[in-house]
Amino acid sequence: MYYPKSQIKSNLYTNGEEYVIESTNTPYKGYYYLTSTGVAFTGKTPDDKPNQRLLKIEPLLSTKTSPFPPDSVVTFSFTDNPNSSNESFPLNYGSTLDYAASKNINIYNPPVKFIPYYSPTTPTQQDYQNGEFRRYFCKKTNQIQYTEINQEQYDKLIAQDPQIEYSLYQPFFINWQLTGNKDQVAQTNRNSTGLISVTQKLPMLDVYLRRDWTKYYQ
Repeated sequence: MYYPKSQIKSNLYTNGEEYVIESTNTPYKGYYYLTSTGVAFTGKTPDDKPNQRLLKIEPLLSTKTSPFPPDSVVTFSFTDNPNSSNESFPLNYGSTLDYAASKNINIYNPPVKFIPYYSPTTPTQQDYQNGEFRRYFCKKTNQIQYTEINQEQYDKLIAQDPQIEYSLYQPFFINWQLTGNKDQVAQTNRNSTGLISVTQKLPMLDVYLRRDWTKYYQ
């Protein structure tokens, strides 16, 4: 889309904590520009291609004063204990803030979790010497939506690290063949994907992988 120069604020810079790339949900660090409607794109200007749309990372609550209207009801989810239930109560009730404090809940600036983002692991020379490596993934629990991630994110999901939105994602990995007879490598990777698809109930995983069974092959 064309924007006149008068509607562009160019040569802006972000340190990686303000925006993610819309198409991949990957944190973005670098130059960007803003349109008059407040939409951000990568690049110093529209001529600095490619121009990928950016989404701003917003904390859940950021105001120092109460962000809730009078008589509103607040629900707290105790994400550090998956077996606990949510609790709701009126904000204007006198003991609410004391209760939140006793549970160490900051209702004005709650911790911001990040969701898994696309960050595939690529094989190293040592992996090629070994003949295989692990590819890490996660699936959104309520949708057929896959994301290839790195080991750090995988480990956080497995450990239910409070820094990541682990409750919404199912982590898994595939042992991926890299070397050998090309047809046998393709068959091995196809079989490994099919097996994990069945055992962990991962529909259409082969479609996400584009059935590229010799990816990374050498």
